[in-house]
Amino acid sequence: MTGKEKKAARRVLFVWLVFLAAVFVAPILVVLLNSFKGQFYITDEPFRLPTAETFVGLTNYAAGIAKTGFWQAFGYSLFITVCSVGVIVLFTAMTAWYITRVKSRPARIFYYLLVFSMIVPFQMVMFTMSKLANMLGLDNPAGIVFIYLGFGAGLSVFLFSGFVRAIPEEIEEAAMIDGCNPIQMFFLVVFPMLRPTAVTIAILNTMWIWNDYLLPYLVIGNKYKTIPIAVQYLQGGYGSRDMGALMALLVLSIVPIIVFYLTCQKHIIKGVAAGAVKG
Repeated sequence: MTGKEKKAARRVLFVWLVFLAAVFVAPILVVLLNSFKGQFYITDEPFRLPTAETFVGLTNYAAGIAKTGFWQAFGYSLFITVCSVGVIVLFTAMTAWYITRVKSRPARIFYYLLVFSMIVPFQMVMFTMSKLANMLGLDNPAGIVFIYLGFGAGLSVFLFSGFVRAIPEEIEEAAMIDGCNPIQMFFLVVFPMLRPTAVTIAILNTMWIWNDYLLPYLVIGNKYKTIPIAVQYLQGGYGSRDMGALMALLVLSIVPIIVFYLTCQKHIIKGVAAGAVKG
């Protein structure tokens, strides 16, 4: 392929990627624009820009927050997301390190069971899981953290294990000679080197847990409403749906995760490549 052909191919690829980006961003822009319109204009003119007649300022945002108890739901979502991600990163890193370094048959079997859990659809276990969570007293914001640990362990251990295999064992042997016990070795030597993969796993699990609707709805229900559940309750019955408030809450719910993703996105490709390709 000549230089001109390569440049032409890159231009075609660039145009195609811009088109795909526009397709994916367009629905978000439509929601943002409609969040500033009166609810009667949203249905009639959903794709038009707000005008002096249709623009209502922050009225929809105030109404949505008042109707759903948004800030309480925000607090529950923040607590569950932060605690779940922290627990997943810490415990799966320790598990991956142990499985990789022990190299015993039970450790390998446990590793393959965790990998197998990644392909099991959630719908297969959701009813039995919700019943078991109720029986064990896990149907609260603190208890659901451990349920998320179980569902997030497979992918996290898989990524961490790939990175741990790339760490020379001589580093750990040197730390042991210097007097480190296994706990000190993990937290002072191994875990700092797992930072790229840890950041990637934190990003992926944050986006998943923050946006998750089905698991919190089944386990903690209406008593501890997270943001996706609060947004869903604005649907109402036929004819009573407040589309303006619904659009406003959708915007408020995605702003934190977009800011978080834009802040940390540079670590995703590096961490995934380091965890899944090395070793």
